[in-house]
Amino acid sequence: MINAIEPLGKHDRAAFSCGVAALDDWFRLRAGQDEKRNVARVFVAVDDLRGVVGFYSLSSFTIAIADLPPELGKRLPRYDAIPAALIGRLARDQRVRAQGIGALLLADAIRRVIGASSSLAVFAIVVDAMDERAASFYRAFGFEPFPNRPLRLFMPAAEAAEAISRALSR
Repeated sequence: MINAIEPLGKHDRAAFSCGVAALDDWFRLRAGQDEKRNVARVFVAVDDLRGVVGFYSLSSFTIAIADLPPELGKRLPRYDAIPAALIGRLARDQRVRAQGIGALLLADAIRRVIGASSSLAVFAIVVDAMDERAASFYRAFGFEPFPNRPLRLFMPAAEAAEAISRALSR
């Protein structure tokens, strides 16, 4: 059972394995460097018995208006780009498969972005799915693919805030 989702610190990352080499390698070898260089903020889900069982990263991002679905883009100011937040990487350990850890990590990431949006403009939350299975996971939570990049998905921050509000009021 997860006892905390917290900023990456001196956590033991060696045993973590989500089964995707690129994610495992980034988490073990480069997540700390990205933190120090202010490229990403990394948060980990910690289980008392298993240690780190999941993680995600957050970064600022911009979206080109032209990349959005036309019906959404035409309602926005004519800037070249608009502000967004990127959930760059999200993974849960194979040891906790089918326990809802991915959903908990995604909800925590959205909550943090919505919290930051009171001080920093964020029009949308963007995710980069590694493959179609990951894209399906994000679509199940209401993320929509960009028209020309089906593995890059987004959710307007206002919709994400409403979804979190509804979930918390249950």
